[in-house]
Amino acid sequence: MGCCFSVQFSFDDQTLVRIFNFLCGNINRNSFGVEERPTQPTIGQEEMLEKAWNRLMEDRVGIMGLHGMGGVGKTTLFKKIHNKFAKMSSRFDIVIWIVVSKGAKLSKLQEDIAEKLHLCDDLWKNKNESDKATDIHRVLKGKRFVLMLDDIWEKVDLEAIGVPYPSEVNKCKVAFTTRDQKVCGEMGDHKPMQVKCLEPEDAWELFKNKVGDNTLRSDPVIVELAREVAQKCRGLPLALSVIGETMASKTMVQEWEHAIDVLTRSAAEFSNMGNKILPILKYSYDSLGDEHIKSCFLYCALFPEDDEIYNEKLIDYWICEGFIGEDQVIKRARNKGYEMLGTLTLANLLTKVGTEHVVMHDVVREMALWIASDFGKQKENFVVRARVGLHERPEAKDWGAVRRMSLMDNHIEEITCESKCSELTTLFLQSNQLKNLSEQISGLVSLQFLDLSNTSIKQLPVGLKKLKKLTFLNLAYTVRLCSISGISRLLSLRLLRLLGSKVHGDASVLKELQKLQNLQHLAITLSAELSLNQRLANLISILGIEGFLQKPFDLSFLASMENLSSLWVKNSYFSEIKCRESETASSYLRINPKIPCFTNLSRLGLSKCHSIKDLTWILFAPNLVYLYIEDSREVGEIINKEKATNLTSITPFLKLERLILYNLPKLESIYWSPLHFPRLLIIHVLDCPKLRKLPLNATSVPLVEEFQIRMYPPGLGNELEWEDEDTKNRFVLSIKK
Repeated sequence: MGCCFSVQFSFDDQTLVRIFNFLCGNINRNSFGVEERPTQPTIGQEEMLEKAWNRLMEDRVGIMGLHGMGGVGKTTLFKKIHNKFAKMSSRFDIVIWIVVSKGAKLSKLQEDIAEKLHLCDDLWKNKNESDKATDIHRVLKGKRFVLMLDDIWEKVDLEAIGVPYPSEVNKCKVAFTTRDQKVCGEMGDHKPMQVKCLEPEDAWELFKNKVGDNTLRSDPVIVELAREVAQKCRGLPLALSVIGETMASKTMVQEWEHAIDVLTRSAAEFSNMGNKILPILKYSYDSLGDEHIKSCFLYCALFPEDDEIYNEKLIDYWICEGFIGEDQVIKRARNKGYEMLGTLTLANLLTKVGTEHVVMHDVVREMALWIASDFGKQKENFVVRARVGLHERPEAKDWGAVRRMSLMDNHIEEITCESKCSELTTLFLQSNQLKNLSEQISGLVSLQFLDLSNTSIKQLPVGLKKLKKLTFLNLAYTVRLCSISGISRLLSLRLLRLLGSKVHGDASVLKELQKLQNLQHLAITLSAELSLNQRLANLISILGIEGFLQKPFDLSFLASMENLSSLWVKNSYFSEIKCRESETASSYLRINPKIPCFTNLSRLGLSKCHSIKDLTWILFAPNLVYLYIEDSREVGEIINKEKATNLTSITPFLKLERLILYNLPKLESIYWSPLHFPRLLIIHVLDCPKLRKLPLNATSVPLVEEFQIRMYPPGLGNELEWEDEDTKNRFVLSIKK
């Protein structure tokens, strides 16, 4: 062979050795080396770096994904992980860094890897993808490699590329970054690590570094204003860096005040926001693909900054806006809505808060508003002035261009409706001091969605009946509203909310509601024992019971409400809830222990219900997420041990996230023994002096880092009795003042 090479080719000895090694598949350890990648100093990522590195180095971990929103610092963290390999002289043969990015093709990935392996030559370039995969596999097989894929947007097929699948046996590693958590699962990492925004103090340190001491020291007022600007970034490193660098030369107080004003009113207009921040975030929006999901995402920008949006409420909005199949029955549409919500949270465009709420990062919200306004060209498309202290309706240059308007959570007392607003489909007026609604509302001929909840309106304008396209009307907690007469003329209405309104579900109201043939969802308060037809009963998903004091009220009819998800009972007298005629909850459970009556009930609140001594019947509610009990003087325990005898196979509270107990003077026990709370986030106990022990042991709450115990008066936290010393040590830091 040596003679053959010397005759045919004029290669030097080193080249011959390299060729021989490749042909034999025997690559010497560290023959490729690891060159450090340039990175800037980071702040606040040290703990995450250590956790990610330690996990990647575990023998049982072959694939590791890092996910997080755009601009959060995934690539910077990834580079630091890469550079740590440079200090490992013998553990891995080769470390390969590939920037994948959106739309990368298989052939491009093969070419990038082959270049790192010195495989690229004329012969290689003429091979098909299958042969190239064979070559890559031949070189990497049996070698301890690390493949680092930065910024992947979809599953990378390792087998098709030629990369041996990493395992505990071959001790190889594949690590990647992505914005979409779904990709992590598709790649085989089912416990991916999320790169989160910086904590406030770390964010401030990063921002200070970018602005510089000279500017911050130029005027004492600037430091305070700079903190306010930094807070607008909500810990997002990309925004902190770009905005900090932009403000580095601003030494006048007025410049900083102007920056705050622009970032508050229309952040997209801030210098470098539209070319260095928002376009980077927009890649996540573009990757959604489906136009309906994109519309659902943009819709979330109608809510105020930092608003925790209730999932079910948000999905109902989407349904009525037509983003989810209009021809679908409400349950199917809601299921589809939850799937779409999952897509947005996995893409890190929304963040889960427990299992019932989501929140949109402020900078992501600005990106959504920027897109909704056609990148600033059509600002009237989305008019959003939510929770900004308005006392009157804002002005618009072109009312005819306004499609959606959100003025929620302000101080507006009166509002006129422009007749030119013929294209307006959505109007959010909830949580204002609104007393009257103009008759001009009849001119909003395209209006589909109207939210007047938590306002002081006394009557509905006659013109409201002319809104033939209206599909959603929210009148919840309109405590001064006297009548909804004529509402049956809103023939397109699909969802109606009257919970907490002064308009209770008396016979005349129910008669009118029965005429709404397209109605699919109803939230209502009942204050009289009425006979509901089954159709109307099945439409109720949120029910309030209030003011039953004359005799015990039989709530057994609740079990027939197939879609009941929330129940609020106030100032009422009722005996133990029955699930079937003549059967109490306890007896029914003994007969049918596997058949819950309230499968869909997720939220329960009781207030001023002085007849009840326990709530053992909630064993029927296996999906309860939120439980609130207040001002009920006879409640001594939540679950009664005697009533639950022979029901040990039923474990309560498996989905409970929030337990709030307030002013229950006789309450001594929640449950008689420790329970498992897989999802519990908070136990809030206020003025329950006899409650000294919580149903916890050292293994009760897996999410202990996120778990809080709040006791009032504060001293009660120190007087809690614990199951054992391990339990006390685990939860003592969870007690918050």
